[in-house]
Amino acid sequence: MNIFTIGSFLFFTGMVALISYLFTRKENLETQDGYFLGGRSLGAWVIAGSLMLTNLSTEQLVGLNAQGYSDTIAVMGWEVGSAISLVIVAFFLLPRYLKGGITTIPDFLEERYDFGTKQIVTILFLFGYVFNLLPPILYSGAVALNGLFEIPEILGLGRIASLYVTVFAIGIIGAIYAIFGGLKAVAVSDTINGIGLLIGGLMIPIIGLYVLGDGSIFSGFNTIVENSPEKLNSVGDENSPVPFGTMFTGMLLVNLFYWGTAQHIMQRAIAAKNLKEGQKGVLIAAFLKLLGPVFLILPGIIAYNMFGPGLEPTDAYPRLVTEVLPKPLVGFFAAVLFGAILSSFNSALNSSVTLIALNIYKPYFNPKAPDRVVVRKGKFVGIILALFAMCIAPLIDKVPQGFFQYLQIVNGFYNVPIFTILIVGYLTKRVPSIAAKIALFVFISTYAMTQLVWDTGIHFLHILGILFVACTTLMLVIGKIAPRDKDFELEENAKVDMSPWKLLYPVGIAASVAMIVIYILLSPIGIIS
Repeated sequence: MNIFTIGSFLFFTGMVALISYLFTRKENLETQDGYFLGGRSLGAWVIAGSLMLTNLSTEQLVGLNAQGYSDTIAVMGWEVGSAISLVIVAFFLLPRYLKGGITTIPDFLEERYDFGTKQIVTILFLFGYVFNLLPPILYSGAVALNGLFEIPEILGLGRIASLYVTVFAIGIIGAIYAIFGGLKAVAVSDTINGIGLLIGGLMIPIIGLYVLGDGSIFSGFNTIVENSPEKLNSVGDENSPVPFGTMFTGMLLVNLFYWGTAQHIMQRAIAAKNLKEGQKGVLIAAFLKLLGPVFLILPGIIAYNMFGPGLEPTDAYPRLVTEVLPKPLVGFFAAVLFGAILSSFNSALNSSVTLIALNIYKPYFNPKAPDRVVVRKGKFVGIILALFAMCIAPLIDKVPQGFFQYLQIVNGFYNVPIFTILIVGYLTKRVPSIAAKIALFVFISTYAMTQLVWDTGIHFLHILGILFVACTTLMLVIGKIAPRDKDFELEENAKVDMSPWKLLYPVGIAASVAMIVIYILLSPIGIIS
């Protein structure tokens, strides 16, 4: 392993830690808002950077590039399709969250429905984070770093043992940020790592095209267009991991849940210093997501043209990185990758602690607990969750391939069901709490049957779309038959200035138009024609 690789990795990683400490050392972490929401003081660029880094990790860098290698750029629906969802969040959901002054997403569900609904959703969130988010982040990150630094060979360990070493290294550092630094330390480190990720992530396809084109980036792109034009088709057929039709059904709903309802994502926007900064940050993130295919899918397509179709898809991205990057830059890129892994892990851990401390510990165990006690108990729980995730993460190595798609399917057990009752709650006034509980039961049990028992032959994203419509209708029918005693009104409880961003609508429309243009360019009537 090259000394420059180690040196550049340690330098960039240490710089991020130092800057994060300097920016947050005077923060008051003894209060709920100070610890869980960064004192409601985040600006637009910090929100945008944290949203991006919370989302991006090795699941995307390795997983989506693997699908780009084996399939087509149609899988960009997970990335480009997020832009319209973020626009809807900025227009509709974020103003309502800030108006209600909530700390966690389930807080609104208690006010709209009842305490029981809030607790059911809290448990669903925690199920997703503890079992289907924290361990996979650690596992996929460890696999990538072990490959870049050749850790099994250096330490003389087997695959599982080396995974445990790397998983615990990532987990301990991530836990320090999340547990002892609070949300603001997480958000600041995310922003710095975000800059590094944009630089490092864009560097791979640029250098890759340069190498593929024998010294010309344009020649490299022309090689792809001439040799594998089907790879640049954004319109996926029924055999694609993302058929184009799913963009209007389950894909839209999954993205709306993720960017507008997932606690570990929305916690950044809820922590905005005012509505203007929150909306601006969310829309900046929308434009950044449009760049996603360039460094999350295009490298996989470059690898296909450079190495041929014989690789394991998950090996395509690491192979391209080691082949095209100069050795001193491998360390920088590894540091950027390490930052992305940390960001996703510590964000999910911080949000898990928030949910347990505020929605389980305080109401059930100590309703009169002062903020400092709630924060202290939250830190203790965070340590336990981090250790649990570290212990089981390497065991994922025994799971069959198709890792990224598997994660998306399992997420369906809680993401769209939660979004369904939340959106009905905001858009209606008379639907009762029993309707939310019945809809959650029907949605989750039916989805489980379609994935575990019945082979419907229908793509899981279409099934999510069908169940969304069915359960929404069910809630409206129940609301008609047995409505609430009185209409629900969202009370004004804002803790920040609620003046909207003046450029909200033109910027939001521009992001939506840009998404449509990208799809047209990468379609049979665009570049590949």
